Amino acid sequence: MNITLQTALCEQFGIKYPLFLAGMAGGPSTPELTAAVSEAGGLGILGAAYMKPEDIRSAVHRIRELTAAPFGVNLFVAQPGDDNSRIQEVQNELNKIRNQLGIPNAAENDVQTPNWFEKQFEVLLEEKVPVISTAFGVLPASFMDAARTSGLKVIAMVTTVREALLAEELGCDAIVAQGSEAGGHRGTFAIDAHTMGANIGTMALVPQIVDQVTIPVIAAGGIMDGRGLAAALVLGAQGVQMGTRFLTAVESGTNPAYRQALLASDEESTVLTKAFSGRPARGIHNMFIRQWEASGVDPLAFPTQNSATRDIRNEAGKRQQAEYLSLWAGQGTRMLTADYTAGQIVEEIILQAAAFMNESHYIK
Repeated sequence: MNITLQTALCEQFGIKYPLFLAGMAGGPSTPELTAAVSEAGGLGILGAAYMKPEDIRSAVHRIRELTAAPFGVNLFVAQPGDDNSRIQEVQNELNKIRNQLGIPNAAENDVQTPNWFEKQFEVLLEEKVPVISTAFGVLPASFMDAARTSGLKVIAMVTTVREALLAEELGCDAIVAQGSEAGGHRGTFAIDAHTMGANIGTMALVPQIVDQVTIPVIAAGGIMDGRGLAAALVLGAQGVQMGTRFLTAVESGTNPAYRQALLASDEESTVLTKAFSGRPARGIHNMFIRQWEASGVDPLAFPTQNSATRDIRNEAGKRQQAEYLSLWAGQGTRMLTADYTAGQIVEEIILQAAAFMNESHYIK
């Protein structure tokens, strides 16, 4: 593909096109998907927040077997301890769903979520991963210093101008401006201040952040094709981050039932919910969310709710029962494509964006 569509961001990160893969923690993120996006000219990012440190190392090695291009790894920086203050109340409600699935009720003890963040970060330093991206906040100062000393680039996802300014002040090389249309978890730093996340639309958020910071801005949220990329560049962003569009890529690890639900969904299908994880996230409305919300029980805070629901999600995945899976998705799902490789998706987006930006029929 002999198309030139570059911004200063491309030179900064050593990539051909201003397109980043979102770090989608969980099943969809695979080394193969990460490598394929990088090999196609974008920046593939492995969603590693839930991965054991040794599994991250293995995944990084696999990515490097598949491509020599730069790539990144995404981690969650906000990892508070478990809150089991209402664990039995929550488990009683979850047991009703377990009974429907025919799986054992939860044991009557507290949920224990492993906190691997420090060891995960150590692996990234040891492996000299080119780019570290974060959600839910910015790397703590000592971690940021270590990353910068090792020559690694650092990106943080933000949802407000205030967060963007903080990320710049703390030393990030670039920021992802995540609009409310985005699928998955809201990147909002302080959930106590924004209980369902700061939900400012991409069109409003991106130019306001661009006007206030000097580091590159990467637009995210509802961007599914070349038109979205072109629009983001016009708004002042230097690139885009896309997650939902790659959920149906051949190389993604998306469960087949999840894929089917995505391809059957539309712009009205998603809701913001804390039901699965305790943090606000956008996903396709399904039976689990409906039943949880009907119960009137507040979910436990992240990560405890996420750990408490894991057995349900795992079993639903094995049985391919989409009604009990966390079907994270943005609002642009009508634009999804089936059976495309990640490389084909990148090529289509870049060709469309370049063609759109070269057209002059809007100028009289």
